Amino acid sequence: MSEPESRYAWLRLAAALALMTLGGSGMYGVTVALPAVQAEFGVSRADASLPYTLNMIGFGLGGILMGRLADRFGVMVPALIGSLCLALGTVAAGLSQSLWQFALIQGVVIGFLGSSGTFAPLVADISLWFTRRRGIAVAICASGNYFAGALWPPLLQHFFDAYGWRATYVGAGVFILVAAAPLALALRRRPPVHALTPVAAGARASSPQALGLSTNALFMLLCLSGLSCCVAMSMPQVHIVAYCGDLGFAAARGAEMLSVMLACGIVSRLASGWICDRIGGLRTLLLGASLQAVALALFLPFDGLGALYAVAALFGLFQGGIVPSYAIIVREHFPVREAGWRVGAVLTATLLGMALGGWMSGAVFDFTGSYRAAFLNGIGWNLITILIAAELLRRTRRAARLQPV
Repeated sequence: MSEPESRYAWLRLAAALALMTLGGSGMYGVTVALPAVQAEFGVSRADASLPYTLNMIGFGLGGILMGRLADRFGVMVPALIGSLCLALGTVAAGLSQSLWQFALIQGVVIGFLGSSGTFAPLVADISLWFTRRRGIAVAICASGNYFAGALWPPLLQHFFDAYGWRATYVGAGVFILVAAAPLALALRRRPPVHALTPVAAGARASSPQALGLSTNALFMLLCLSGLSCCVAMSMPQVHIVAYCGDLGFAAARGAEMLSVMLACGIVSRLASGWICDRIGGLRTLLLGASLQAVALALFLPFDGLGALYAVAALFGLFQGGIVPSYAIIVREHFPVREAGWRVGAVLTATLLGMALGGWMSGAVFDFTGSYRAAFLNGIGWNLITILIAAELLRRTRRAARLQPV
């Protein structure tokens, strides 16, 4: 059995990163296909958005199921199921004959059974293969989602223009099958013995009971924190293009800002992993949530093109490390045998927060006629995460002081 921080551990991380990048094709592919699907089936923009909504819901809820499978059988099982279902679902989506078929395939086969197997279980698994460099390892793995966002949209759009969306979907499904299945099979080794030890150094100080909370109370607080921070995070990510249009700028400028934001998010995710190895998950969460609130507030006074590019870059640099910190916090406070499903559930809360926040920001805009209130709404949700992280950190410090030497 390979040791933590070993050469195999790093090779496993590379395989997980590639697998997560492939898995992200389901989420980003449906967004790129939206105009073509709308034209193909002759439906409204709202109806054409339904496949994305179902995909995100399935993606999130499937993470809990796949996490439980990983805890019981090892990560190879959910990764292999996810790879096969993602590939078959992508082919089936390209052959769908109605919007409802396309939407259900996106939600059930691609989201719930497919992409979910290549996200949360991989993050939880990688956390078991590293000790000193756990933060940066988890951050690298979680960056696969951002790499997918940078890779798949332009690639798919190129083939949509050249061969049509249906042929592209079928071809992408075949490619995913050929590429992802071997990567999933490469994860068949079980975690090192040290990772399966139920009691680690400092466990008494970091357990939920030591913090004065029940296990379920701490877990629900982390889920609420994940939901809240991503309601705030979704505001610029989902609406930046529309916001630029309202300010009189071309939609292409908003798309460029989104690309800048995601690119800076990769840098942030890696930097936050390095920071997390030095200050821990809770402090990293508090730092990231506080900086995200600052970036959201900066959207309010600045509406010039250059300033918006700068604020979008800052937002990406500030928020990229928030989501991976939850995986570290779970590993710091819960038994390792529960890592898969608890990480999956908390990351599900973040995905549901993205879905809720994207809709809520639009609803606030419809009600007020301005995105200013939507930014303020995002800041309010962000404060919930800050308060939760600050309180948990306070309890952690108190537990450390009370622990016998």
